[in-house]
Amino acid sequence: MTPDKLPLPQTFAVIAKPNSRKSEVLGWDAGKKELKVAIAAPAEHNKANIELLKFLRKISGKSAKIAAGLKSKRKIIRLG
Repeated sequence: MTPDKLPLPQTFAVIAKPNSRKSEVLGWDAGKKELKVAIAAPAEHNKANIELLKFLRKISGKSAKIAAGLKSKRKIIRLG
């Protein structure tokens, strides 16, 4: 599930799965406003966070910031 542009709310949660084969959307829970994403980068030295932000920018067409959860698999993202 890798759409070109995914309509996302301005603030939402992400469950990140680092060390995946490729970065891709695994699912969306509209009730929780939660996106599940596989990230093709290791969870060390901030590499997975950087890859996550690049991937979210690609699929949403907007800049993305991690508002909370820098060291957690569950993150709060703000698009802007």
